Amino acid sequence: MSAPMEASATTEVDEKLYSRQLYVMGHEAQRRMMASKALVVGCSGLGVEVAKNCILAGLSALVIADPLPPTSFDLGGNFYLTPEDLGSTKSRAELCREKLAELNPYVSVSVPPEVTALTAEQIAPLMDTGVTCLVVTVPLPKSELIALNNKCREVGASFIYSLTAGVFGTVFCDFGQAFVCADKDGNPPATSQVESVFQEGDNVVVKVLEDQGRHGLETGDVVTFARLKGIEGLTTGKEYSVNVTGPFTFEIKGETVGSGSSDAQQGYITQVKQPVVLTFETYEKRLVEPGEFMLSDFAKFDRPPLLHAGFQGLAQVREELGDYPAPGDAAACAKVLEATKALYSEEMTKAHERIIIQLASGSKAILSPMCAALGGIVGQEVLKACSGKFSPINGFFFLDADETLPDDLVPAELLAPQNSRYDSQIAVFGKDMQEKLLDLNYFIIGAGAIGCEMLKNWALMGVGCGPKGHVHVTDMDRIEKSNLSRQFLFRNSDINNFKSTTAANAAQVMNPDLKITAYQEKVAADTEHLFGDEFYDKLSGVCTALDNVEARLYVDNRCVFYRLPMLESGTLGTKGNTQIVIPHLTENYGATRDPPEKSIPVCTLKNFPNQIQHTLQWARDYFEGEFKQSAEEVNNYLSQTPEQYLESLQPNTKTETLKKVKKTLVDERPVTFEDCVTWARLKFEDLFNNQIRQLTYNFPPDQVTSSGTKFWSGSKRCPKALTFDLDAKCEDAEMFNHLDFVVAAANLRAEMYGIKGQTDK
Repeated sequence: MSAPMEASATTEVDEKLYSRQLYVMGHEAQRRMMASKALVVGCSGLGVEVAKNCILAGLSALVIADPLPPTSFDLGGNFYLTPEDLGSTKSRAELCREKLAELNPYVSVSVPPEVTALTAEQIAPLMDTGVTCLVVTVPLPKSELIALNNKCREVGASFIYSLTAGVFGTVFCDFGQAFVCADKDGNPPATSQVESVFQEGDNVVVKVLEDQGRHGLETGDVVTFARLKGIEGLTTGKEYSVNVTGPFTFEIKGETVGSGSSDAQQGYITQVKQPVVLTFETYEKRLVEPGEFMLSDFAKFDRPPLLHAGFQGLAQVREELGDYPAPGDAAACAKVLEATKALYSEEMTKAHERIIIQLASGSKAILSPMCAALGGIVGQEVLKACSGKFSPINGFFFLDADETLPDDLVPAELLAPQNSRYDSQIAVFGKDMQEKLLDLNYFIIGAGAIGCEMLKNWALMGVGCGPKGHVHVTDMDRIEKSNLSRQFLFRNSDINNFKSTTAANAAQVMNPDLKITAYQEKVAADTEHLFGDEFYDKLSGVCTALDNVEARLYVDNRCVFYRLPMLESGTLGTKGNTQIVIPHLTENYGATRDPPEKSIPVCTLKNFPNQIQHTLQWARDYFEGEFKQSAEEVNNYLSQTPEQYLESLQPNTKTETLKKVKKTLVDERPVTFEDCVTWARLKFEDLFNNQIRQLTYNFPPDQVTSSGTKFWSGSKRCPKALTFDLDAKCEDAEMFNHLDFVVAAANLRAEMYGIKGQTDK
């Protein structure tokens, strides 16, 4: 299964387009994807979502096989089909191909004309064209699925089968007998610092500094050591396999450290990510022995086995009747329930029976939110198959939104299709609920990745499309090239246009009935003349698609004040979160806060730095004080009258502030660039020699604490005063760090005073 990925590609990566994605995937994984080809079978709601996500991610080629014509149910989830396409002589795949191809010019999108029926006989030959991953997104007979799965194993491709049926969905993955996962979690390698190393029997025990947090390793992980001091026996750069014995300790078996290794032990530990070989079972075997299910909701531990049986029962009835049950067809739903009971190993309760009846009744429905959710999950599985990054779903996964359904089936007459674009939603929730959706008034704040997806979903659902409905969207930002890889409502021609206007226009193309107003204003206290009482009083709710906590808290306060629901969500790489806030039912967004980021004590920054973060923060603080705060204070003094300036000063710091202003303006004011160089050279002497010598005078290298341990041990690193040397080089980088400090500091000083600088050493 590792063969398709080895095409590892020397293809040049468009870093402007894929910049955000590269932060998560990395160049190597991106190149592997750019050398991969996927085949998507089915182009209804789920199929077009998977295709869209794969194209945006940047595969080399995507083939869409679906010779079937569109139906009114497809309009509930396929954002590229329109009511005018119903009755077309073209297939769903042909109708969508051109619009999908516009998403990414680097991806070849094709429809195989030789596929005239969705059978294994016609689809299997396509697998011989270098396909890395096959994704089936429409219901096929069990025998056809087994045949396609076996063909994937034969050619070394990954097999994914996924379906949505109303508010229920399933995903199955088989990536082969030996799938090589190059990076199982995508997290940065774990790092920690050595506190002590000692011999225990035949093994070396390593204890890490507890104040740096847990080591984050697992037994079998591989680590390397760097900058080892006082530790004899371990080799810098050599890879060691670890056996974890605790959150702050691990063993290295069969190694030996010298007896003199207990003094002033120092070192850095870095995890070396190792490929993992994963074993999958076939679809045929997993149907009978599903194994452990991946949970989508920890409040529904019993749901996956039930839905596993339910989807099989539904498939049996479909093969028997030739189609899924019609919405509200009690007789057909009863058949599905009977078939499911025969497959379900436990006793079925009334609550279980209700789930299966609802699954059967809404099985024809293709709902945009479910297609979007499953499409995102399946799209990610395709990327895993092509890139070898992140652990795939192994076997079956089930997702449902049963909470949206009534306790009893909606009467059949309210579920009957109207031959409209909303037939799928009517089939699940009824005609009355659809009318309520049409008349909703919603405000979405942000038109980025999440905002685009929400507008697409709302357009397909009909939110704001009724006589009383309306959608408002605001976003201050303009479109950049990097947005195009994840915000699918935008095209190359839209670069530099406002996101909100472009997204609103694209959503209206999907559903011309959508009533939408776009703004380019931030939602804050200074725009309450625009977004005030009159505005909020007309709303049904607010959806946030923001990128910062401060804005979310402000919107949350507005929603609490006006008693409006707030739909909150956010993403970070492959992770995401949602929070639904309902007045008088749930806590509001601002009711709980993340703990503040752990700050670095001043004494650590000044005297005992031991991490790269400490040195970075020290440099930032020094820059702020030396080159920003003093200049700002002088500018304040010069821009006001003496009386105004004195009044603006804090009484208890007035004298100190005036001394700083005099020092900056008079006492130490440079006249020439040579003055700046002199100042920088003296700063080097003060910071890196005099202060260090004073510190080691106060705390000598052999200082011992009252408990008998060395003062300079653990996280306290004994510093060494630097003697200025023009030729001194940093051991970690090719730079003359002594001279470069003077050059940089002198030029910054010159810039402050408007003096022409020099960088010619």
